[in-house]
Amino acid sequence: MKPLIVAATRFEILDNIPLLEEREVPYLITGVGMTTTAFALGKYLALNLDISHVLNVGIAGSFDRKISLGSVVSIGSDTFYELGAEDGETFISIDDLCFGKGTFTSQNNLILDLPIYDAITVNKVHGNESSISKVAERLPNVKIESMEGAAVFFACGEQNIHCAQIRAISNYVEKRNKSAWEIDLAINNLNNWLRNFVLNNY
Repeated sequence: MKPLIVAATRFEILDNIPLLEEREVPYLITGVGMTTTAFALGKYLALNLDISHVLNVGIAGSFDRKISLGSVVSIGSDTFYELGAEDGETFISIDDLCFGKGTFTSQNNLILDLPIYDAITVNKVHGNESSISKVAERLPNVKIESMEGAAVFFACGEQNIHCAQIRAISNYVEKRNKSAWEIDLAINNLNNWLRNFVLNNY
């Protein structure tokens, strides 16, 4: 049995690809977004039955400015934020509609040295003050936003495979402000963490 490293883009794990190949640790680049991620990972897991656990890594945005840019964090739970229905000003989750499950939790007993935060997965990253404030109203414990995390948890859950999600914070969730992004810092810190994790575990 072996692990699988999952990332949305090659860029996010580029520095570690030689190490992964040397250690014969498989990795999967799914593409950006929950749809491509769920399909790519579901297909891979169906065809590779020797995968024992999945590690999803990538960059993400933070709603909480107390979390420093570049920080590497673990995701405890992840929610498909838009999955449900509107009833006037009220949002009805997929759970309350009794049509499925919208929140998934990490099954992680390997990574215990990182701060843990709850996250949401979205099709459209937030960049509007009004919509950002609604996230805090509806899900006050959520600190992190990505476009793939819950899809990875979902696909792994369907195959009964343990999964952990690690994110490096590249930006704060705010009106789009590319000059404030720290993508290079986040990528560097993420890859430093991933390198140490692979060397110590595989």
